[in-house]
Amino acid sequence: MHKNTNTLVKAIRLASLAVVAAPVSVMAGGFALNEQSASAMGTANAGAAANPENATTVFFNPAGMSQLSGTNISFGAAVLDIDAKAKSSTIESTDALGQPGAYTGNGGDIADPAVLPNFYLAHEINDSIDVGLGIHAPFGLAADYENDFAGRYLADKTELTVISFSPSIAINNGQGLSMGIGINIMYGEGRLTRFQDVRGAVVQSQVRDAGASSLDQLPPAAQQQIVDGANGLAQLYPDTYSDVEGDDIAVNFRVGFLYELSESTQIGLTAQTGTEFELDGELEISQFPGEALGLSGPQTLSEKAEVPLAIPESLTVGVRHKLNPEFTLLAGATYSRWSRFEELDVYSAEGGAGQISQVIQPAPGDPITHVTEKWNNTWQFNLGGIWQANESWAFKAGYAFDESPVNEKFVTARIPSEDRHWLTLGTQWKDRQSGWTVDAAIGTLIFADDAKVNDREYSHQQPTVPSSNASYDAEYELSAWSAAIEFSKAF
Repeated sequence: MHKNTNTLVKAIRLASLAVVAAPVSVMAGGFALNEQSASAMGTANAGAAANPENATTVFFNPAGMSQLSGTNISFGAAVLDIDAKAKSSTIESTDALGQPGAYTGNGGDIADPAVLPNFYLAHEINDSIDVGLGIHAPFGLAADYENDFAGRYLADKTELTVISFSPSIAINNGQGLSMGIGINIMYGEGRLTRFQDVRGAVVQSQVRDAGASSLDQLPPAAQQQIVDGANGLAQLYPDTYSDVEGDDIAVNFRVGFLYELSESTQIGLTAQTGTEFELDGELEISQFPGEALGLSGPQTLSEKAEVPLAIPESLTVGVRHKLNPEFTLLAGATYSRWSRFEELDVYSAEGGAGQISQVIQPAPGDPITHVTEKWNNTWQFNLGGIWQANESWAFKAGYAFDESPVNEKFVTARIPSEDRHWLTLGTQWKDRQSGWTVDAAIGTLIFADDAKVNDREYSHQQPTVPSSNASYDAEYELSAWSAAIEFSKAF
């Protein structure tokens, strides 16, 4: 976690608004994004760590800057559109008392199209040293359900926007070996919302006041009285709503190596360190029943809060082999340690003394709310090729298999996901007179199966045992496409 002054936060926020036009759609490799460059996207990012075509190598492997001459710029944008919708016929849900849910909607298409701009610069200091800068969106997430969604007590809006400022430096020994180091200064904003089923909170509070640990320990008449009272409040306050949002700055590092095995073959290796955002902000619960607090009418409760968010380490290897001047083969693989992402928790930033903590009464050190994730480490494998048809035109194609990190035992409505196949096509045009190069690429994601969501409420102390009767089960239809364009020039 890396804290900065308010002035720096405001400056980076303004820069992020200039670069990121929309929150990123859900399910783009966990919450990491593949769409960083049209030139690499044409080959499904295959061998990008070993193929420094232009200044985008600042992101894929900073060591690649050593193979660029003079000053190079690349800039462009990608559009990502994912369709994610629950199959209405598969939906099953229950409320906090285990009764069939009053809401039955499938939530609609939860992911809107997103635009992901980027900018990269590389500059040759001398024959041995190059420096660079990248501005891009390495991570992002967005999902938004309609108000009649059957799982609204478990998920409504989920948003994460991350913008990275990435200065880097590369050195080479003049004998085919280069090394690069980059630092990613990332500004992140996040938001989590959901409707609150007041039945559970009211029942838990009244059971505790009655000196019992669970409802079934009370006499039947007392149980019925508590349940009737909870149902009555739920009917009066169906729109009780929880909303937490925050932001933070985090830093991680990227180290890269590039080695020319021969005139036709080279290999690249990059490693990125993990880090963690501590999204600081506010948790607010609106339309909370005042009767549960000895008051009258709806109340708004608020508390300063923080949400830790783990960013994984990753290791990428890439190979580029030129069969001849016309044909180039590319291959690569990336291993990501998503197992760092074990939970999505909201903690009090007021030492448990805030309005919401006094109502929820979490155990000392426990979060106010907890979501079990327990993601898995993943592999991505890439293959691609380039056909240089003539001096001006090149054509590209690529394929990638991308494992989903989401644990199949804890698939939430916030991130319905499955393994996916990524197919891409690209083209590159070079204007010999002006020196400008234009890359364009399109891609489609084919998901291995429907995503099966089995969302439950869990506690921090028992993260694998449901803590209430609330549930949401459904199968999701998933499909996606993306397109990108990029302009590059060497000066």
